[in-house]
Amino acid sequence: MSILKVGLIGAGGISRVHADAWRALGVEGYVTSLDGADEIAAEYGFVQVADVDTLIERVDLVDIVTPSSTHADFALRAIARGRDVICEKPLAATADAAVEVARAAEAAGVRLFPAHVVRYMGEYERIKQGIDAGRIGTLAVQRFHRAGSAPQTPWFFSERAGGGVIRDLAIHDIDQAMWFAGDVTQVYAVQNPPTVGDRVPAPVTAHIVLTHANGVISHIHASWGLPGIPFRTSVEVAGSEGRLRYDSAEDRTLRTDAVVDSAATDYLPPMSPQDSPYYAEITDFVAAIRERRDARVAPVDGIRAVAVAEAAYASIAAGAPVEVGGRSAHGADRASDAVAVAASTSAASVASIEEVAR
Repeated sequence: MSILKVGLIGAGGISRVHADAWRALGVEGYVTSLDGADEIAAEYGFVQVADVDTLIERVDLVDIVTPSSTHADFALRAIARGRDVICEKPLAATADAAVEVARAAEAAGVRLFPAHVVRYMGEYERIKQGIDAGRIGTLAVQRFHRAGSAPQTPWFFSERAGGGVIRDLAIHDIDQAMWFAGDVTQVYAVQNPPTVGDRVPAPVTAHIVLTHANGVISHIHASWGLPGIPFRTSVEVAGSEGRLRYDSAEDRTLRTDAVVDSAATDYLPPMSPQDSPYYAEITDFVAAIRERRDARVAPVDGIRAVAVAEAAYASIAAGAPVEVGGRSAHGADRASDAVAVAASTSAASVASIEEVAR
């Protein structure tokens, strides 16, 4: 079995958790960035490369951990050279660009993995399993909360540059909402204070209401707060026979409130330490390539998350709900079209996969 050669594009904060995972997997690592690549190379034993194109030529797989506005360009350059791609969320800054990247990967016969890491967090995974097993009956309402200190890097505060509290932070829970409840047909969003002149304020809070095709309603709250505000995330899903919930501020235990089977002695799931979700995510992606199977996250998921985020911004601009995945209104045409395209785009349709291990 040959050693997988992985190229990391970017050396910001998120790059280290990716680099940790790659080092644990024993890959031959390369890194390039406008700033900080030397530190990553020294810390993780990667080879520093002068530029993106040189890095792409030297590796089997490209891992993109750069600002959102650059994701599509770097992904398309890697795909054009036949490389498999892992791309941090969001897959692209716009729904149109996300569709372009997914179609390019499909045409080239390479694998594309949007890195939606929350799907690999044990508490959220167990909630998904509980929903699918019918543990709480018919799903009805979902509530997600995600908040912490505002980032410090300037591009996060420009929506045109791919930033914004919805596209960067709330997109995690947009993806989770669709993972739990399926496609979205309507989006209504508000943000306070509003973005003015493409400058996202901080502190800032956004609230998004999603109506799913099956009638489930999702409420998503996302906040960037003052420096020093601790990060917190919570989720609660309620159905006809109970609910499942998790709150990081309480503990790391998934709580289940449900009708208990008469033969059951305990309705709480077994507890065990969780591996890094970034390690679990990257391990799944690598195994999907080697085993010629789908990963937990597919290109279609990346497209849908970006499209719904884009619809949320359209809703804020219009001050009204927008329809997605079919009829469109209030300036949401592009997002709606992207959702429709996403429905016909699947990782399973890729005809051939470049082998990285023989």
